[in-house]
Amino acid sequence: MINDIKKDAEIRMEKCVEAFKNHISKIRTGRASPSLLDGIHVEYYGSSTPLRQLANVTVEDTRTLAVSVFDRSISSAVEKAIMSSDLGLNPMSAGTVIRVPLPPLTEERRKDLIKIVRGEAEQGRVSVRNVRRDANDKVKALLKDKEISEDEERGCQEDVQKMTDIFIKKVDAALSEKEAELMDF
Repeated sequence: MINDIKKDAEIRMEKCVEAFKNHISKIRTGRASPSLLDGIHVEYYGSSTPLRQLANVTVEDTRTLAVSVFDRSISSAVEKAIMSSDLGLNPMSAGTVIRVPLPPLTEERRKDLIKIVRGEAEQGRVSVRNVRRDANDKVKALLKDKEISEDEERGCQEDVQKMTDIFIKKVDAALSEKEAELMDF
């Protein structure tokens, strides 16, 4: 019973860390990355479709992405979707390929991005702590139902706290790595 609670908490905390890493990977640095356009959706035959399903996104050089659209008739829609995204990109159509040059980041923009990343890190920490709270609530319910002793409850809560500390350190490590990447010129 207690082991199930601990295992569930560990799995959920791992998912919180992975979600955080996935989210900050979309925050752009000076380098071009195909994952930068992952959040873009294009209106295609009346439904919002992810860009990844409509085009092939590749890195042409360190500051340029190349988007090869599968269906030429939606090239302008893809261009508009990239332009209207909050990424601040200006795509240029060149026949069948849409080139997306990435402007260099200014010092001010880098600092803004670091603030955003730190906010995301705090959200990651909060979600890990929420998992800890849920696990502790389950253990307290078991104690209340007299299914476990107080010593078992205390031991389980200490284990969950140690687990929480480990996963918060993982979030902090990912944060410092991303900050270093953003400040790298």
